[in-house]
Amino acid sequence: QVQLVESGGGLVQAGGSLRLSCAASGRLFRVNTMAWYRQAPGKQRELVATITSDHNTNYADFVKGRFTVSRDNAKNTAYLQMNSLKPEDTAVYYCYAAISLTWNGPTNYWGQGTQVTVSS
Repeated sequence: QVQLVESGGGLVQAGGSLRLSCAASGRLFRVNTMAWYRQAPGKQRELVATITSDHNTNYADFVKGRFTVSRDNAKNTAYLQMNSLKPEDTAVYYCYAAISLTWNGPTNYWGQGTQVTVSS
């Protein structure tokens, strides 16, 4: 069984920081692209950042310069360092990973979500 377990969410004041973690576990062959999404109440889920297995990254415009996505391939873990947080960053943050169980193509997996609340 493969799963993604997220942690690191919480309540923080505007201007503060949080670091989210997403660990893939179980019988897996390779963790390919990982990504972070977020969804605020009444809004669609939106892409925050992506990171490939060779550490190429992409960011949504609204987090550039504030958030940093990284990964530790030895631990099959992705991170999202969130600095200079704003109240509009409040959302449930979801981890995504494309995971190969064999030599065949990858399967999509999602974390359970972690709440990030930024107070003004």
